[in-house]
Amino acid sequence: MTSPQNPTPAPQATTLTRAAGLAYFPIAFVARFPFAMMVVGTLTLVVSARGSIALGGLNSAVVGLGSALVGPLLGAAADRIGQRPVILLAGIVNSLALLAMAAVAFSSLPDPAVLAVGFVIGASSPQIGPLSRSRLVHLILTRLPSGRRAKSLNATMGYESAADETAFVFGPVVVGLLATTMSAAAPMIGAAVLTLVFVTAFALHPTARAAAPATGSPVIQAPARELRSARVLVVVAGALGVGLFFGAVLTSLTAFLAETGHGDSAGLVYGIMGVGSTILALSISLFPERFALRWRWLVFSALMLAAMIAFGLAGGLAGTAGAMAIAGIGIGPTVVTLYSLAADRSPRGRSATVMTMLGSATIVGQSGASALTGAFAENVGAQAAMWLPAGAAGLVVLAALVNAALGEAHGQAPSASPGTGDVDAETSDLPASQQEVLDEAEELLERPTEHL
Repeated sequence: MTSPQNPTPAPQATTLTRAAGLAYFPIAFVARFPFAMMVVGTLTLVVSARGSIALGGLNSAVVGLGSALVGPLLGAAADRIGQRPVILLAGIVNSLALLAMAAVAFSSLPDPAVLAVGFVIGASSPQIGPLSRSRLVHLILTRLPSGRRAKSLNATMGYESAADETAFVFGPVVVGLLATTMSAAAPMIGAAVLTLVFVTAFALHPTARAAAPATGSPVIQAPARELRSARVLVVVAGALGVGLFFGAVLTSLTAFLAETGHGDSAGLVYGIMGVGSTILALSISLFPERFALRWRWLVFSALMLAAMIAFGLAGGLAGTAGAMAIAGIGIGPTVVTLYSLAADRSPRGRSATVMTMLGSATIVGQSGASALTGAFAENVGAQAAMWLPAGAAGLVVLAALVNAALGEAHGQAPSASPGTGDVDAETSDLPASQQEVLDEAEELLERPTEHL
């Protein structure tokens, strides 16, 4: 497939690794870590510096709000002028904001100044995951032989999800290690250094020159009212519950550990949940097909609820760590299942919109729960706040029950998208499942950062 901006097709590569270059993958992987460290790092820092779990939770919420509001604008700018200048500018602003937070939190400036810096941190956070997907999809559809594209797309999307999940898991662990061995400000300084080095390297990598080809044909979309169907909204409700769960768990855990004299280890204990989450998320492809998505959601969300009941009953560090380990086994498959259902139920031409709805619901839930749980812990007590995650997990279970009543989603056979050009012509004889992957990839290629 050739691009109108680049009439001469690039030479084909036999593998994606050759097309992107071997150095691309470690750079893009490490560049994800600063964002994974931001929420936990700012929470740990503010609680340590200001002695207020309520302010720490509110600041974490503001960081998430800044990312949710400005992230799509950064994506739109990357579409218009290219990834490189947008990522470079965002990385510079973000690293300066992280350093500013390390200074402002311990200064005599009023609390609104801390919140303002937190908003800038979230707003300037480079969207490495979505932009990396955009680059790799473009390379697959323009540089790889047609017979390899569907398989490579499946493998690449799996890798990208695993990379995001691994960064999410070990980001808090890095925060905990730096905070406990050095100082509460160390995670912010470390994140700033990682941003300057690896986000800059990601921006300057040759793959940043990859641009989505223009297309003069309109994309066929289902009516917007289909986004309000019960089968879509119930999945969004599940994502909202997951966001509430993340925010309530992190904030209540931090409050509890701070109360018991282990506040700087919040990232380490929280990371215990992420280990099981990553392992189960990567292993979900091994589940038998008869273990249907609706039952996976119900089973693993029930396990989340059971773990949070144990979390509320835990009176010490060992019990809390055990509850986190069990919760990880539940949350990983639940999140993967939610996104699988979202992909299956997305109306024609609106998969990016549905994915954005899930992402926004998760961010809103996490931000709101962080602020609410922080205030609750400060006014009522950390032990009482440890029951709030059970309420969030209960919402996920309730949504799973409604989803089970609605029945399993049935994917529709994909039809050819207009304007897909050579890719459709070369792959029209593929099985429906692989053709659907290519159709979705073509849509992402046309609007690469709409899913931010």
